[in-house]
Amino acid sequence: MTGIVTTDPIVSRAPPPRHALALASAIGAIACGALLAATIQSSLMMTLVTQAIITAILATGVGFLIRQNGVVSFGHAAFYGIACYTIALALKLGVMRVEFAILLALALPTALAFLLGLVIIRIPGVAFSMLTLAVGQAFYEFAMKARHVTGGEDGFSVSLPPAILGIPTAWFQNPHSMFVVSWSVLVLIIFGLALIAASPFGRLTVAIRENEERARFIGYRTTLPRVLVLTLSAFVTAIAGVLFTLYNTFVSPDVLHWTLSGSALIMAIIGGPRLIWGPALGAIIFFFTKDIAGDVTEHWQGIIGVILIVVMLVIPSGLGGTLAALWQRRFGHG
Repeated sequence: MTGIVTTDPIVSRAPPPRHALALASAIGAIACGALLAATIQSSLMMTLVTQAIITAILATGVGFLIRQNGVVSFGHAAFYGIACYTIALALKLGVMRVEFAILLALALPTALAFLLGLVIIRIPGVAFSMLTLAVGQAFYEFAMKARHVTGGEDGFSVSLPPAILGIPTAWFQNPHSMFVVSWSVLVLIIFGLALIAASPFGRLTVAIRENEERARFIGYRTTLPRVLVLTLSAFVTAIAGVLFTLYNTFVSPDVLHWTLSGSALIMAIIGGPRLIWGPALGAIIFFFTKDIAGDVTEHWQGIIGVILIVVMLVIPSGLGGTLAALWQRRFGHG
């Protein structure tokens, strides 16, 4: 007997494709977010959660750069802040409709990251981080000095029209509805980045991260893939800036300061940058720790610092990595 062929539908049924499972998980996560918004009645709590989710998108962009390129950026606040100021200034000067301003707010930081990447992506390690810091702080200083345009350190309010893309603007200022929007965007971003990471392009960038010389030796061009990762990371960060502006209707130079980039980096490390969703988890932990600790002491930064040190020394894969390992241990075999 050479083999047995079965037509049993249970035996021959193929497992669902991974992409289909991921898409189903994303749809389920969006539904859970809508249910959470309908369950929580406190506007104060929803405001905190919404701000956390918007910042989680920023942290996801920073974490993706670490995951795929293995480099740390202290200048992502520039991409975030440019998106904020693009919308704010376009509406203040009345040069275009808000829909076009949003598109421009996404395009400018993305284009800047691509051009900047062509210049600095070859620079390794700490030097790369310092250059991104310098670029980010240059934009911050410009926003501080150009008071006649940006309002200086006082910032200025953003006057939005009654509707954006046919959606009432009030919908974007309501914490419950804005949470659903921001959560849905975050889930779709994580889903999209996961697909990219699992693609041949994503695997190539990881190979370049691990050993660029070997990847170049076997015939791959390594510069452009790394530049594209930086560009995609900036695009994700710009989305966070757009959502921040629509929700808060106020901008100031704080959205360009390096401390925002540093906070996003801390979030990514706490959550685990080797996981696509790890930085988002870190952002949520960061925000709630800050809120709870801030009620007890004004030195909440010290508590965040202790958490960061413990994570780096004890669980370098981050809290997300620990949760993933526990899940794999519990459900990975069966």
